[in-house]
Amino acid sequence: MTNKSLRNNPWGLHKNDGLLATKTFPLYGKRIVITAPRNYASRFAVEIINSGGIPVIMPTIETCYLSSYQALDNNLKNITQFNYIAFTSRNGINAVISRLESLNLPLSCLNNCQLIAIGKDSQRLEEIGLNVAIIPKESSPQGIVSELAKKPNIHQQSILVPIPQVIGISEPDIIPNFITALERLDTTITSVYAYQTRCLDPVLYSVESELIKQEKIDIIAFSSTAEIESFLQIVDPNQIPTNCLIACFGPYTAKNARNLGLTVDIVGKNYHSFRGFIEAITDYITASNSTEIYA
Repeated sequence: MTNKSLRNNPWGLHKNDGLLATKTFPLYGKRIVITAPRNYASRFAVEIINSGGIPVIMPTIETCYLSSYQALDNNLKNITQFNYIAFTSRNGINAVISRLESLNLPLSCLNNCQLIAIGKDSQRLEEIGLNVAIIPKESSPQGIVSELAKKPNIHQQSILVPIPQVIGISEPDIIPNFITALERLDTTITSVYAYQTRCLDPVLYSVESELIKQEKIDIIAFSSTAEIESFLQIVDPNQIPTNCLIACFGPYTAKNARNLGLTVDIVGKNYHSFRGFIEAITDYITASNSTEIYA
């Protein structure tokens, strides 16, 4: 805590110290549906709870193992052929770590390349002792392209890109656009499936669907386009009450939500973390006059 913070709060108490009444928090009583995969949903749920809200966990997609890792394994065994590894998600990082363990290859072999990771995903690499060469200022695949474009002789470099295999929904264009943008830099790109993203069975969520239809849900929060598309296989958008707010993690997700027929109320601008997403939701709820809040 800074000296300024101590002057304003001399006892060193934090907002979420457990002694404040829940009703004093900005999201008190707000039921918020989380559609993120379960490995992300838990972190998002904590942020909602700490702001006084009630998370309703409804992961519409899941990430899981591939049926075959031959392609990824072959590239990891020959890791020295790459100058960079560009990770676009924490799932990709975890999948690569898992395969190295299965192949009895040391994690340190990744340091033969310059590692690229987005936002807080870089912490996952650093916590296992790896060096992250590039953390783009813009926390997106496009941010990776922008940083690489500044590198001299980038056209002579080779880049390994672990990507998801998407099943049951159309593949969002963010990864294909990323690959295309890298190719425009005249780099040598090797994209390889590292994990699978697929939609979950709609039967799982009959209870949650009814809560939405019965106007028992205040906000539906989407953190990716894949979540939205899978969600719309479960819930008819015409059955979403008009007083149920739609929140999107960032402008890209919001754009695709609108393209899929949803009216977006809240868009996070600080989309480096779920904390930034919650700030946008909180700002909307606490503002007296607003139609769409960027926070």
